[in-house]
Amino acid sequence: MEKITLTQPDDWHLHVRTGDILKQVIPHTARQFGRAIIMPNLTPPVKTVEQALIYRTEILQALDEQSDFEPLMTLYLTDNTSIETIKAAAENPFIHAFKLYPAGATTNSDAGVTSLKNIYPLLAAMEKHAIPLLIHGEVTAAEYDIFDREKLFIEQHLTAIINNFPDLRVVLEHVTTEEAVQFVESADPKVAATITPQHLMFNRNAMLVGGIKPHYYCLPVLKREKHRQALRKAATSGNPKFFLGTDSAPHFSHLKENACGCAGCYSAYGAIELYAEVFEQENALDKLEAFASFYGADFYQLPRNSRTITLSKQDWQIPENYPIGEHSLTPLKAGEVLSWRMAR
Repeated sequence: MEKITLTQPDDWHLHVRTGDILKQVIPHTARQFGRAIIMPNLTPPVKTVEQALIYRTEILQALDEQSDFEPLMTLYLTDNTSIETIKAAAENPFIHAFKLYPAGATTNSDAGVTSLKNIYPLLAAMEKHAIPLLIHGEVTAAEYDIFDREKLFIEQHLTAIINNFPDLRVVLEHVTTEEAVQFVESADPKVAATITPQHLMFNRNAMLVGGIKPHYYCLPVLKREKHRQALRKAATSGNPKFFLGTDSAPHFSHLKENACGCAGCYSAYGAIELYAEVFEQENALDKLEAFASFYGADFYQLPRNSRTITLSKQDWQIPENYPIGEHSLTPLKAGEVLSWRMAR
């Protein structure tokens, strides 16, 4: 196959930051995707409807005025989120979910939830008002091995959340393990998962063999090969519970290449091309459109996009970096060659 045309896809998990980085990265997403769920873990986090609307305006102002891209805003769930905030978010057409970060789980998550049991009244309100919960599913206690964090979160917390709030729509973000895939497959249809390109393309050897490679460091971290294979099988299965969410997370290169490097992979520059490469390798290009363009929209109860994009079989080299003022941003697979390219 030399060319494929898809209903325009959406990115159901995206970081775009703010300021100069936002201005550089948001056009990369907007050239491919019709919409994206925007993560709220700024500093300070986006915790109110008013803050989310200000952030939405900043995103739109960073785009070409001809762009049809729509940012779908989320709010950062904390121990102190009020029932009134949940109701206001559910009633606002621009707010589409709450994001749950266990405190300390990832970048800018220090304000996250410290006790899941303590926020059960908030989850009940979200269930009542029919607004989805997006979860970074990892335990964070120091005694747990970092490679077991996701599995333990499912066992210790997620199972109870699903049982206690059966009508709550839940997305387990950026799943990384065979156990997470199995959990989502067996759960109620109101439970879904996003899968990133890096977790489909790489296992932990990419980050660790031959020296530590910081641009492959993300949270949750890359796992064993058996987990990568489970994710590839889920993504290409045609199961509507699994859909595209890049978790593209831009950081300045010097902050990644650091003694305490930032977690996150920047994939927005060519996300749909990265996914196309994976699906072709799995002989499943016929499943790409539904994974990228249908299942997420259906889960969020939004109309599917009406526009289309076209991908052609064409080699192109990924830039080594993207300059941002006096700094730069290093993309995932910098300097390597991709075999699919989206028509401009």
